[in-house]
Amino acid sequence: MHTSFCRLRPLFLLLSFSSYGIIPAAPFTGTYGINYGRIADNIPPPQTVVSLLKATKIKNARIYDADHSVLEAFRGSGLELMVGIGNEYLKEMSLNEERAVHWIRENVQPYLPYTHITGIAVGNEVLGGSDQELQEALFGALKNVYTALNRLQLTDYIEILTPHSQAVFANSYPPSSCTFNENILEYMKPILDLFLKTGSPFFLNTYPFLSYKSDPEHIDINYALFLPNPGFMMQTQVCTMITCLTLR
Repeated sequence: MHTSFCRLRPLFLLLSFSSYGIIPAAPFTGTYGINYGRIADNIPPPQTVVSLLKATKIKNARIYDADHSVLEAFRGSGLELMVGIGNEYLKEMSLNEERAVHWIRENVQPYLPYTHITGIAVGNEVLGGSDQELQEALFGALKNVYTALNRLQLTDYIEILTPHSQAVFANSYPPSSCTFNENILEYMKPILDLFLKTGSPFFLNTYPFLSYKSDPEHIDINYALFLPNPGFMMQTQVCTMITCLTLR
């Protein structure tokens, strides 16, 4: 399922690529964007999607791969694009740093600076899934991709992250009461330690409508539709999501 994405770190100013000749960008006016999935029938061509994003003033998009036709369509658009490394590549990249270097040289470097690639999503919803080997490979892949970016002098401009599903949480509603599932802690902790050192964001694919669907009696429909709602007050002291992500 392709969903809207939520980044738990606000972005207020776009960075400039001094070594690639990119001038400072204007302040970013929002933290929302779209997941641009292309597994469907009768989808518009990438250039039409770029025009649509501009018309609706959406400046951020994420694709699930590094399709070159999409990267070309975003060239010179002024839009920010996050590319993705599919789950099928994680095991190889976790064992081979050179494979990560090759992937970036083939799918990222040739399009800079005119295609504004701001991040690489390494895998998608790996933790909490059924593939044990894939979960074990995720940290190594993240580390090697970051090392590859560092070798290519791109770490100041392109960040690494890995999108999670709500399966990483033992409880996710209300958000202030969330805790990580114990069965993923051994994989999550080194990832969070790495992200703390690299300044990378925690990335969560959110499905608020599924929360509403599972408990419509207690969850406001406006919560699921991102509309104003009265919220939910916890009566006990809890660890907030941001605190959980920053404490070691």
